[in-house]
Amino acid sequence: MSVTLDIADLRARKERPASTLVAAAAPAEVVNLAAVKSDGLGCHSGKDAMRAAAEAAGMSETLAQLQKDYPQGPHDQPQSMCPAFGSLRVGLRMRRTATILSGSACCVYGLTFTSHFYGAKRTVGYVPFNSETLVTGKLFEDIREAVFDVAKPAEYDAVVVINLCVPSASGVPLRLLPKQIDGVRIIGIDVPGFGVPTHAEAKDVLAGAMLKFARTEAEQGPVQAPRAGRSERPTVTLLGEMFPADPVVIGALLEPLGLSAGPVVPTREWRELYAALDCAAVAAIHPFYTASIREFEAAGRPIVGSAPVGHDGTADWLDRIGEACAVKRETVELAKNRLLPMIKGALQATPIKGRITLSGYEGSELLVGRLLVESGADLRYVGTACPRTPYSEADREWLEAHGVVVRYRASLEDDLAAMFEYRPDLAIGTTPVVQKAKALAIPALYFTNLISARPLMGVAGAGSLAKVINAALGNRHRFDTMRDFFAGVGEGHTAGIWEDVPKLRKAVASVPRGKPAHDPIGEMA
Repeated sequence: MSVTLDIADLRARKERPASTLVAAAAPAEVVNLAAVKSDGLGCHSGKDAMRAAAEAAGMSETLAQLQKDYPQGPHDQPQSMCPAFGSLRVGLRMRRTATILSGSACCVYGLTFTSHFYGAKRTVGYVPFNSETLVTGKLFEDIREAVFDVAKPAEYDAVVVINLCVPSASGVPLRLLPKQIDGVRIIGIDVPGFGVPTHAEAKDVLAGAMLKFARTEAEQGPVQAPRAGRSERPTVTLLGEMFPADPVVIGALLEPLGLSAGPVVPTREWRELYAALDCAAVAAIHPFYTASIREFEAAGRPIVGSAPVGHDGTADWLDRIGEACAVKRETVELAKNRLLPMIKGALQATPIKGRITLSGYEGSELLVGRLLVESGADLRYVGTACPRTPYSEADREWLEAHGVVVRYRASLEDDLAAMFEYRPDLAIGTTPVVQKAKALAIPALYFTNLISARPLMGVAGAGSLAKVINAALGNRHRFDTMRDFFAGVGEGHTAGIWEDVPKLRKAVASVPRGKPAHDPIGEMA
């Protein structure tokens, strides 16, 4: 079964002759592969050297687009995992999608190890290279050969090729790969650590590239229908990875408005991309998916920021969704009168009492902050590694109105400084923040696994955080006991493993360690 999306109507295709619906073939781009050279720069060369090499290799346009989509903040990059993991994760979670990496062997090993640690059960393709194949352009030919070997229509709908730092810096031209092979789509993207700040934004790099491909297909004619068929109601596409229960909860919130929840982008299979484009509005749950938002706007879809978190967040979100989808005002008010009292009751039934600092790199930090404040927590600071965009402004304004300091592109130093300044009863953050907090006998929770992996929306989200947070807040006495018992052990001159009682030798001066001349990137950071 096939369907035709109404994107064409929104883009005035009816006024265009049928002969213009298929774009004329553009002249082939001439690239001298032998000129795509590299001096063997690796991750250890630093961001500036890698960026300069990429620009010299003809990657200026790609880097400029990445800089526009994912602007850097006060510092150049958060201290987190290799950004390319985000794109790899998106591809590995999709049905009938193959992923091929092109990069340094150490980086590929780290990325595949991390992906399988997170539960991926797919093979990751790898095209190795050496100085000779990189300098002569043979690496591109090897990638092209690998793509033709993998692109089997009986097995795959799409093949994703990801350039890591060194191939990107060397200008390996994935844009010259064929767009399709025997009906299998070929998606080539560059995700260098010196151009994409976080793995959360790297998810958008691939999601946006896929949406662009799917939108072009939909504009040219019938496309494959969703696995479960088209929704009878107008749908709201959900942008950003979230806890599996949240789309179900959002669907229940939309039901009184006569709407339904559409696919979640990044999607789980290619055909869902068409359904995602065929929506009444897009809910930017994660507001930094800039490339994806650009494709939805090109399809004529309105974008609504924030999310239905807590009482105030849900009320505001329902208002703006209703406006974007042309729902009658009285219908929206009836839905709010039905849903909001339940959310307020859930918040009041599970209060959180304590001072908290919050930080993370997933992109949902501001949403969790709103939920904590409405749950009664004394939240002082929210730091996110993601950038400030127009679609997070409502969350920022609400948090700051409630006395919370919001820091975009927050570094580890920002997060630790907030913890030292506010001396919270609980620190929620990344692994190094949690480690430092516990060393100071402050209870701490890892944001990614213990907080963002819980339902946040609607009534389900209202009470989901209280249990784990209140349990952590109640553990302060245990940290005090452990700190007193182990006082002085493993610190300073007592660090390490000793056969005898270690003695402090004051006459031995420590060797000063200078700061390296550059900042390493990728897996070597």
